[in-house]
Amino acid sequence: MSTYAIGDIQGCYDELRALLERLAFDPDRDRLWFVGDLVNRGPHSLQVLRLVRDLGDAAVTVLGNHDLHLLAVAAGNTRKYDQDPGLEAVLAAPDRDELLHWLRHRPLLHRDRELGFTMIHAGLPPCWDIARAAVCAREVELALRSDDHLAYFLDMYGNKPKRWEPSLHGTARLRYITNCLTRLRYVELDGTLGLKDKGPPGSQRAGLIPWFVHPARASRDERIVFGHWSTLGYVATHNVWALDTGCLWGGSLTALRLDDPTAVPVQLSCAGGADPLAFA
Repeated sequence: MSTYAIGDIQGCYDELRALLERLAFDPDRDRLWFVGDLVNRGPHSLQVLRLVRDLGDAAVTVLGNHDLHLLAVAAGNTRKYDQDPGLEAVLAAPDRDELLHWLRHRPLLHRDRELGFTMIHAGLPPCWDIARAAVCAREVELALRSDDHLAYFLDMYGNKPKRWEPSLHGTARLRYITNCLTRLRYVELDGTLGLKDKGPPGSQRAGLIPWFVHPARASRDERIVFGHWSTLGYVATHNVWALDTGCLWGGSLTALRLDDPTAVPVQLSCAGGADPLAFA
């Protein structure tokens, strides 16, 4: 049995199928971890959702910012929506409600103590250890799964608050947690989130550093796989593995074998071609 973590797919269904063939993936034997962003901008978000959903217990996915964007649009928050054809296909599908219900019940953090890995979509603030991150992720998951989930989606967008305080509550607390787990790339040394910078290290504003290199990061002893940062590419450093290699933008789709993390990652070249900073 092998367990593979796979980077952001964003509707690139054909590339995902080709990668699974290259891995000789067998759902009766192997397991897949998806780091989030199954949908948006790519051509076949609907087919990707159906494939991953139909894998059942053979796959686990955490929610990414683009997955939450789809759910927000479906809930009526179209403030940041620009009529993406891939998402339109999901919203018009006969099995739309079943797929959206399934997606809304995915976690924001997945931890496997036996494998010794934790999976998130984006990042963690320096002051959170994995235990704190798991508790906070659960708070958002409960909001997503509640009868009042529409309220969460109506107030989801925004860059504030930028600092963690245990006393945060309500919408502000849920938004902060969501931004860390699904949007974070850079932080300041004092822990302030730098959510506007999207480029590779070296392009950021003065005072910002990648979240995973923060010298006081409380999660540094935990092995973490994540995606979200296509301009970063594949990175294995500081006990983290970054797996978004920009398939949508003409990069590659990456799979990392978690039960043998010393193995060379498997990468499939993708067609793509759009600007990775346009919709990051």
